[in-house]
Amino acid sequence: MPNPLTRALREACESGKTIIDLTVSNPTRVGIRYNGPAILDALRNEKSLDYRPESKGLLSAREAVAAYHKDRGETVDPQNLVLTASTSEAYSFLFRLLANPEEEVLVPKPSYPLFEFLADLQDVKLAPYPLLYDHGWQVDMPGLEHALTHKSRAVVVVNPNNPTGSYISAEERGQLNEICKRTGMALIADEVFLDYAHDKGRRSSFATNTDALTFTMNGLSKISALPQMKLGWIAVSGPSTAAEDALARLEVVADTYLSVNTPVQLAAPILLEQRKSIQPQLMRRILDNLHELDRRLVANSSSSRLEVEGGWYAVLRVPATEPDEELAIGLIHNCGVFAHPGHFYDFAQDGYLVMSLITEAAVFREGLSRVLDFVKRK
Repeated sequence: MPNPLTRALREACESGKTIIDLTVSNPTRVGIRYNGPAILDALRNEKSLDYRPESKGLLSAREAVAAYHKDRGETVDPQNLVLTASTSEAYSFLFRLLANPEEEVLVPKPSYPLFEFLADLQDVKLAPYPLLYDHGWQVDMPGLEHALTHKSRAVVVVNPNNPTGSYISAEERGQLNEICKRTGMALIADEVFLDYAHDKGRRSSFATNTDALTFTMNGLSKISALPQMKLGWIAVSGPSTAAEDALARLEVVADTYLSVNTPVQLAAPILLEQRKSIQPQLMRRILDNLHELDRRLVANSSSSRLEVEGGWYAVLRVPATEPDEELAIGLIHNCGVFAHPGHFYDFAQDGYLVMSLITEAAVFREGLSRVLDFVKRK
C-alpha cells in the first residue's frame, strides 16, 4: 500500500502539477552526453547469436572488469569474478550464499533502504549498525559489536555510503577485518559510487582485501552511468582457502540462474570504456550543484549540509519542526518539489532532507531555492 509521501506525489502528478524532482537517480535522464554510436555498435556482435553459458560469466567480460581495476592500480584475477545482472542480484546471491533463513546480515544505518526488500526475498534478517556524524561520518564500532549475535553471518559496508557519501577509512577497514576474522563473518562491500570522490582522489577498493573473506560488488549502472545495460559483478577475495571455497559455492548459485545476457557481456569492454567520458561529466555536475548548495546556505542560517566525501547525494540539515515525511509532503503540496525525507534512509532523528547532486543544474537551482525558502518560513 502506498505510503503518505508516495500518495502525495502521485496525487500532485495526476492533478497536472509540475514537480521538480530532487531525488533523480537515473543518469540517463539528466542531460548527460553519451557516445550513442559506440554503445549501440558494441551490442552488434555476431557472437551474440551463439550461446556459450559460463557460470561466472564470459571470460572476456571478466577480463574487462579486471582491466578496469588495473586502471585503478589494483590487481583482480578474472577467475575471482562472478558476473551478475545487477548489484541487487549480487546481494541476493550473497545473502543466499552466506546466511540460512532467519540468520542475520549487519547493514549500516543510515543507508539505502533496498537492503530490506532484498533480505525479505531471501528470508534473511537485517541487523542495523550505526554510523555516527561528528564533523564527518564514522562507523560506530562499539555499536557494530553490540549488534552482533550468534546468528550474524556477514557485515555490509557501502563504500561510499548512500546517501551520506562517507568512505570506509583505512582504520575502519582494519577494524572490520579484525571483527570478521574473530567472528567468522564475511564482508560484503558495495562500491557502486567508488569512483565519484568529490576531491577527485582515488579510493581503494575492497576487491583486493585479503584479511577477511570479502565480496566486493560494482557494475555498469554507476561506473559508466548505464543502468539499463544490466551488468554487475562480485569480486571474491580473502584468505585463500576461504575465498576458493566461497567462490566455488557462489559459482553454483550463478550457474543456477545464468542471468547475464550474452550481448552485454560481449560489449563489456566498450561499455566500461565509456566511463572515461561519462564520469567527468557527472563529476562536474555534482561539484557544481554542491557549490551552488553551499553558496545558498551562506545566506540561509536556518539550514546546513552534512559533510560528504563522494557519491551522488547531499544531506541537508533543516530545523526539525515536524516529522521529515510531513516536511517532504509539504514541499510537494506547497512548492512542487520532491525531496527524500531522512527517514527514507533510516536517519535516527528528524530534520534531514536528501537531494540528488546529478540533477540538471537549472532544475537543481530552482528546486533548492524553493526548498530553502519553504524551510525558512516554517
